[in-house]
Amino acid sequence: MNEIGLFFAFTAGILSFFSPCVFPLLPAYITHLTGGKIEGSKVAVDRATLFTRSFGFIIGFSLIFIVMGASASFLGQVFANYRTIVMQVAGLLIIIFGLQMAGLLNIKFLMMEKKVHSETKSKGVFSSVFLGMAFASGWSPCVGLALSSILLLASSSDTLYQGMYLLTSYSLGMAVPFLVISFVISYSLKAIKKINKYLAKLAFVNGMIMVGMGFLVLSGQMQKISAWLSAYSIFQF
Repeated sequence: MNEIGLFFAFTAGILSFFSPCVFPLLPAYITHLTGGKIEGSKVAVDRATLFTRSFGFIIGFSLIFIVMGASASFLGQVFANYRTIVMQVAGLLIIIFGLQMAGLLNIKFLMMEKKVHSETKSKGVFSSVFLGMAFASGWSPCVGLALSSILLLASSSDTLYQGMYLLTSYSLGMAVPFLVISFVISYSLKAIKKINKYLAKLAFVNGMIMVGMGFLVLSGQMQKISAWLSAYSIFQF
């Protein structure tokens, strides 16, 4: 697995963060993590606390995502003799998930929610890690579609480590904007209001990217492109 798979995973992570299920709730996540309060036009919070607890939260959800990637890859190895069928099924499902994400399909059971709530606020880095793990274990529907697509890609990978690398890239895609926007809203909430206007368009873009990736996996072109790029790759997994 080289840059093309990692690029898709990283992009899916970024766009998952900017999904209508996650992004508008960011101020609530931050206040819950840090014990800060929304005062006026910003989240009032100690920025050192914000950094350490956000980092703990990121570690938490990354651990769960990476374990999921390893599990998906392991299942893919179990069915290694049926790799072509696995890839075709995975590609078809990724296309369906992408169309659902883009709003071109409306399959209700794909939008069923599974949430894990914590009644207490985070009191330290370790509790922030557990909150991140709870977030990853109970993702909302639109994040689940993107994540499921990357897990399907991991299931068709050649090795266990490839799946872990894919989900690490996905986690980084969520982590980078999470950290950046968290610090931005500690100065002003205007960014949240501005970006909210474009969430529907971002969801459509996310869906179309997933559809494109699905067609590449379904047709076997993903493997061909990966093989061609491997000659120029700085990553050799």
